[in-house]
Amino acid sequence: MGEGRRHIGVAERRARLALRQRLAGGARAGSPEEVAGSLVALHGTDPATVFLAVGARLADPAKTVGETERALYEDGTLVRMHGMRHTVFVFPVGLTAIVHASTGLAVAARERSSLLKQMAAAGAPDAAWLAEVEESTLAALARRGQATAAELARDEPRLKERFVYAAGKSYEGVHTVSTRLLKVLGVEGKVVRGRPLGSWTSGLFRWAPAPEQPGPDTAGAQAELLRRWLAACGPATEEDLKWWTGWRVTEVRRALAAVGAEEVSLDEGTGYVTAGDAGPVAVSAGPWAALLPALDPTAMGWRHRDWYLAPELRPVLFDRSGNVGPTVWWDGRVIGGWAQRADGEIVWRILDRTGVGREAEAAIATEAEKLRSWVGATRVTPRFRTPLEKELSA
Repeated sequence: MGEGRRHIGVAERRARLALRQRLAGGARAGSPEEVAGSLVALHGTDPATVFLAVGARLADPAKTVGETERALYEDGTLVRMHGMRHTVFVFPVGLTAIVHASTGLAVAARERSSLLKQMAAAGAPDAAWLAEVEESTLAALARRGQATAAELARDEPRLKERFVYAAGKSYEGVHTVSTRLLKVLGVEGKVVRGRPLGSWTSGLFRWAPAPEQPGPDTAGAQAELLRRWLAACGPATEEDLKWWTGWRVTEVRRALAAVGAEEVSLDEGTGYVTAGDAGPVAVSAGPWAALLPALDPTAMGWRHRDWYLAPELRPVLFDRSGNVGPTVWWDGRVIGGWAQRADGEIVWRILDRTGVGREAEAAIATEAEKLRSWVGATRVTPRFRTPLEKELSA
């Protein structure tokens, strides 16, 4: 351990997780906005994850669907958009400009360049033509407020045009202009996903104009995003930060310096916390249980996960691409997984019984019943299925 650096052990890291990730009983939140603000971002690749992640952290989970839909689709206090690692997340509205400036600009440039190259290779119209379609599409969306791609194509028929992608390759495909253009506009921060056509589990989204906010400079935005994430998830290693943000290591180090991050010692090496956050916290927030969904931001929050997830559990709890499935937590660590069966029953299995007794099983059963109660007649199947989830749901 380096001189002057405080060591933060596993027990304390789990206590910080319990409180800052809104999972301990006394730390549960009163609204979806509080949940998102505490976590910085909610994974949005699977629409159901957003609601399940919020429900697991609300003091009154019965309010999950109504309050989350209000925040997303009525008040606009939460926004679904592309963010770190070219992934869809749900952010507090006040963070959208920071995320876009810190992460989205570089990705957006690559996406637009890729689209133009692919269209040119397919003999499709040029950049000037695409710019006309884009302008017309954004004007149509502004008039409608929210619209599906099909509705926008009725206003701008050129969105229906198709071009062949990667002709002659094994992954050759046919894309419509609408599919690719709307994705690019989303990454560029010009449009966001609005209310879905179906229930809260549906991925058939309408599109909506993005909220207009002045964008900070890239370096300043990166510093602010990193500061917020460290406050929620610190301590974390440089590799954790690089993985979560998707930035280059030079950008991570520049942001760490900009926020005056403090070095601490972790079991896996050097870690970082925000300035003034290296002091001790209580090592116990009280025993707690949670059923977190596939792609939950806590389960996916760090690159190094051994302090809360035993390596031997990974083969059954993750898919081959590294996406985590539904997990069962007890007092700061993953001990198993869960699933929903066709009849709505929530089933779970403990895989690691170290320190797990009757109190833990009773608490897990209580959380499972809360989940079953508020999900009701809705059936949830994770977009990325894992071995244990498939087995339990069968």
